[in-house]
Amino acid sequence: MAALSGKVVQHNLVAKCCQQDRELSTKYRLYYCTLSRRNLLPPVGGKLAWNGNSTMQLDALSKFKRGIVYCNAASSSTAIPTVEKSNFLKLQNGSDIRGVAVDGVEGEPLTLTETVTEAIAAGFSGWLLAKKKNVSSKCLRVSIGHDSRISAQKLQDAVSRGLARAGVEVIQYGLASTPAMFNSTLTENEEFSCPVDGSIMITASHLPYNRNGFKFFTSAGGLGKPDIKDILERAADIYKNIANDDSKGAETAASLDVKRVDYMSVYASNLVAAVRKAAGNIEKPLEGFHIVVDAGNGAGGFFVGKVLEPLGAITSGSQFLEPDGLFPNHIPNPEDKTAMKAITKAVLDNRADLGIIFDTDVDRSAAVDSSGREFNRNRLIALMSAIILEEHPGTTIVTDSVTSDGLTTFIEKKLGGKHHRFKRGYKNVIDEAIRLNSVGEEAHLAIETSGHGALKENHWLDDGAYLMVKLLNKLASARTSGLGGGSKVLTDMVEGLEEPAVAVELRLKIDQNHPDLQGGSFRDYGEAVLKQLENTVELDAKLLKAPVNYEGVRVSGYGGWFLLRLSLHDPVLPLNIEAPSKEDAVKLAHDVLNAVKGFTALDTSALTKFVGV
Repeated sequence: MAALSGKVVQHNLVAKCCQQDRELSTKYRLYYCTLSRRNLLPPVGGKLAWNGNSTMQLDALSKFKRGIVYCNAASSSTAIPTVEKSNFLKLQNGSDIRGVAVDGVEGEPLTLTETVTEAIAAGFSGWLLAKKKNVSSKCLRVSIGHDSRISAQKLQDAVSRGLARAGVEVIQYGLASTPAMFNSTLTENEEFSCPVDGSIMITASHLPYNRNGFKFFTSAGGLGKPDIKDILERAADIYKNIANDDSKGAETAASLDVKRVDYMSVYASNLVAAVRKAAGNIEKPLEGFHIVVDAGNGAGGFFVGKVLEPLGAITSGSQFLEPDGLFPNHIPNPEDKTAMKAITKAVLDNRADLGIIFDTDVDRSAAVDSSGREFNRNRLIALMSAIILEEHPGTTIVTDSVTSDGLTTFIEKKLGGKHHRFKRGYKNVIDEAIRLNSVGEEAHLAIETSGHGALKENHWLDDGAYLMVKLLNKLASARTSGLGGGSKVLTDMVEGLEEPAVAVELRLKIDQNHPDLQGGSFRDYGEAVLKQLENTVELDAKLLKAPVNYEGVRVSGYGGWFLLRLSLHDPVLPLNIEAPSKEDAVKLAHDVLNAVKGFTALDTSALTKFVGV
């Protein structure tokens, strides 16, 4: 077919799928289709894909032209192993789904197989249909995107089969960012089949190459923990039906069409428009600025050619823009020290004005100024707070629990805002900001030290690219106002932020097989550890427990503070310590060690090493 021209090919999907039975919760008598790879367009702008023989295709791929393409789905069948419902539920990772998608790593068996993926996609369809009240007049549309992982193409095919199995209109975006997938539920542009009713992003953020997973969106935002559990429970039931399907009957099923859309061009054009607007509708407001990007071989390479260059920026020296799911250069993670050293070096070597770094799926980001000073963690929060409080004086800034005392002072004393320190987890932080607004407390920014940041003006979407656009807006508007060029305007905005001399995170693991747990859960054991620490602190006059705290035990003392909390998902108690000196940090660590040393199932070796015992 003439797909590669980017022209629209006539199709009959809507007429067909609107005749499909909407009752997904009983028999799931739906078609089982396997995509024909020869009809699929390659991932947009990338070079890496996954084939059925578990090898990487490293062929350079042609640039995908704007528009929509249609391709057919043909039926197939395979032998399907048994998977228990409990194994489906183990795939939940908070508000995401995560699993092992590539075999070969010792001790990490496959959990996210193609058939499991199909069932999850069909489960999402069932969940979505239950949420939509008036769908009889049209078919549900669901968009699919993926990052650069080597299992991405394989799982995209499986998701497409699962959606087609449920009678859903399938729209593939190929290589995409997580924020773009949410935006596709809001964009109103029928040329690009938008808005969609739901969206699935195939990603495992910065985890190792053999992992993958899913994030789900509707126009209301990302799904929450109860929603993910619901989808996985539906998927477990659907999986049984897939295993019991009559393969011969499935092979006679009529083929379904799959659309392919270059939505990233739409998403990027919106970012470009936002910067131009902030600069007074100047066509190239970043002309003369030298900005380098490190995409870490994830999905963020589009930011150079589709955002910065149309705005006039010089981008020479940008690195690791090509998608490569083995991540050969560094982990695409703004919290990773090696990654931050890489973008800092690129800025200094190229004498750039600004450096920008993204995580794998571009929902997190960080920056580096022209002198090599990093804008990540507390410093990025301080910078974003300064920008937002200029626009919304007095507003509340919601952060996660491990932000520093110095950040609180900066937000409240220097900027005149309010700092609301909440729990770890980007969804927790975002949901808390939404809740505050619902009860009359104005909040415009929800941001984690991890680099997840969401703004009220951007539909509370944690979007790493949009955070960087806010920085670009500041650069462009400062130049328009005659305040000079370069990144100094950003550096000046965090002047006065008190930063600790020592900041460490130690992870205390709970041995779930230790007899001290007495058959109980690691969560109950961890809570007992926290209660013991809390009781100990109350008896120590040198320590002061935080009067308002939503997670773990946060304590001030010796000019610094510590926070011991229970991990959201793992049998681990992370301990964060910040202090004005190593000596003061050791004192805080020693107090924690003395309080918890009686818990023999708790591995305190990292803590013992830090205090030098």
